[in-house]
Amino acid sequence: MLERMTPRDPQAPGLARLAALIADETRASCLLALLDGRAWTAGELARHAGVAASTLSEHLGRLVAGGLLTEERQGRHRYVRLADPRVAHLVEDLASQVAPEQARRPSGLRESSAGSAMARGRTCYDHLAGRLGITITDALTERRLLRQDTGFALTDAGLEWFATTGIPLDRKGRRPVARACLDWTERRPHLAGVAGAALCRHAFDEGWCVRIGTERAVKVTAAGEQALSELLGVDGAALR
Repeated sequence: MLERMTPRDPQAPGLARLAALIADETRASCLLALLDGRAWTAGELARHAGVAASTLSEHLGRLVAGGLLTEERQGRHRYVRLADPRVAHLVEDLASQVAPEQARRPSGLRESSAGSAMARGRTCYDHLAGRLGITITDALTERRLLRQDTGFALTDAGLEWFATTGIPLDRKGRRPVARACLDWTERRPHLAGVAGAALCRHAFDEGWCVRIGTERAVKVTAAGEQALSELLGVDGAALR
């Protein structure tokens, strides 16, 4: 007597297609680069990934068709960016699963310095990550503006802090106000979601942070150290 076969999970094909899209070093390199939240041209991504423009174009086509990237054209240039915050969280979460000992060692002083800068502070799509993101998240938690014990959530005091600091929160959409995003260098969660994005945008608008180099790395300015010290009691030395 033949055993009755269990019906295949209807989500399995979609999951397999998604895994296949990411399971390529060139495409993975593009996805990681685009975590800076900006739009890149195909030429910029080709140089970043170290492949020919024609090769990169094929990879981008697959990522766009698979819903991981969106594209727009301006004149002769083709720009791509991550489709939405969910894609960014997926890429960052997967990157955090790569153990430090499995990561490729830096090939020289320049690459080692870039890696150190990324670990100190960087953008993770539209919010702050690295030691900078963790330090701010810890400061919000210590002041009971953010709760982590029952999942990430701003307290009433936290909502008031954002309002009085002049950081508006768009709470109309489906995106959570606060979300935990596992930091791939610190191995701890930093603040994402609407609040994380708003705080990051405010930090750049107010000159608290500036981008450095061509990667996602950011550094805190003197004005940023003063503001974060006054607003959250953060020690400036922890941000350098």
